[in-house]
Amino acid sequence: MSGVAFPPGFQLVPIHQSQPRRKFDCGQTDVNDWLRTKALQHQDKRLSATKVLMDHSDVIAGFYTLATGQVDFSDLPEELIRKLPRRALPVAVIAWLGVNHEYQGQKLGDQLLAQALCDCYEAGKTFSFVAVIIDCVNDRAKTFYQRWDFKELPGNPYRLFLGSTTLSAMMGQI
Repeated sequence: MSGVAFPPGFQLVPIHQSQPRRKFDCGQTDVNDWLRTKALQHQDKRLSATKVLMDHSDVIAGFYTLATGQVDFSDLPEELIRKLPRRALPVAVIAWLGVNHEYQGQKLGDQLLAQALCDCYEAGKTFSFVAVIIDCVNDRAKTFYQRWDFKELPGNPYRLFLGSTTLSAMMGQI
């Protein structure tokens, strides 16, 4: 799958300096702060990659940030680590995802997550990983990701994972 079809007039593009990041408001202070003050800096430092969904008026309707990381073998559930080496294991990370309050309730969060997972899947063809990891900011976010088959990591109820095998299976459904 190459990507998600966003509504007409919307365009998903890499974050850049001239976008109106300070006007973005998803209702979650830490998510807003990330996009407004840190996302571009981290991208420039090659720590993460952020894509923003621009509407027809050049307003940021939503965004997501992807990164890579590692998790300790012992932090993952048994079904994921069978036959894997006992060491830090590579993961894809959906570091941030937000939808501007003006666009909430229109399924843009689902579309952004689907595209983020597509990006992870495509990257996984070159840089392998065992799972996609996300840290939830609250119970509402956790419920949202669990609808997409993300599961809790043992001992950390707000850190969720989606195994790479599950991700591969999903790609035929999105």
